[in-house]
This record gives sequence, structure tokens and C-alpha cells, in this order.
Amino acid sequence: ANSYQTLASSLADEFGRLDGLVHNAGILGERYSIEQYDAVLWQQVMHVNVTSAFALTQVCLPLLAASDDPSVIFTSSGVGRTGRAFWGAYAVSKFATEGLSQVLADEHRHAKLRSNCINPGATRTKMRQEAYPGEDRDQLKTPEDILPTYIYLLGPDSKGVTGESLDAQ
Repeated sequence: ANSYQTLASSLADEFGRLDGLVHNAGILGERYSIEQYDAVLWQQVMHVNVTSAFALTQVCLPLLAASDDPSVIFTSSGVGRTGRAFWGAYAVSKFATEGLSQVLADEHRHAKLRSNCINPGATRTKMRQEAYPGEDRDQLKTPEDILPTYIYLLGPDSKGVTGESLDAQ
């Protein structure tokens, strides 16, 4: 909590406001059944994928309120919309991410703050390779290929779009 507050204080001192916040940090954890999932690993995945986004957003809300057009973007996943066997904590964390974004959007429905999720889809990342080691990476979109969806939600063209979950592909 102290690290998040220190970051928010530094941003306030340097810029006075925050126009956009993109939550993209995440870990996969292990692909085990719920029955086999280690509780400590479960907590770690939930912390990195959900709790850290909540905590950072919370301390940044005053900075976002100082912006004329603030946007918060959470990175989700297809397994955060429809549960899939053996995706365990990762899938549950992405369901929670979708919920966090929707709650934030609803709490600010009469304010200027926008809160949305993006499902990047199959993207050429290290996490994707961990989940699908036999997949041909050259057939996947790169992070740069899916960037326009993030830019759209950060920019003025998406004014009024909130509480949504968009697919980047």
C-alpha cells in the first residue's frame, strides 16, 4: 500500500493529474484443476492480477478526478468471460477484473471517469507461450498490433464509453 501511495504522490507532485491508467500486469499461475490448485499460488495470482489493480486505482482516483477526460483500462481475457477447466486462479482473477471495472464504471456513471476492459486475444507474449507452448508464435498478433484498442479507450474518441469489455482482435 505504501508503494502505491508513494507513486500517486510522485505523480501528483510532478503532473497534478492523471489522464489515463492502464492495468496490464498479470501472471498466469499454473493450469491445474481447482481441486489441485495451491492456495498460496492462488493468492499470488489474485494479488498481482486483481488486488494490485484495485489498490493502484484507488490511490490514483483523486489524480484521475483532476483530469478533464480520465480513463482507466483493465486488461482481461476470454477466460474472464467464460470459465474454462484448468485455468484456475487466472480465469477467476480475470472475472474479478471485469467486475472491478464494471463496479468502478457504475460508481462513476455520473462523472467523467471511464472504466473499461480489453481482452487482447491471442497475442505474442511470454504469458501466451507459457499457456500454449506448442503454438506457432509467428501466427499471433504482436502487442503493437493490438495497441489501437488501448489508444482508442485512452483517447477522446471513446468519451462516454464506460463499463464495457472490448476485444482487441
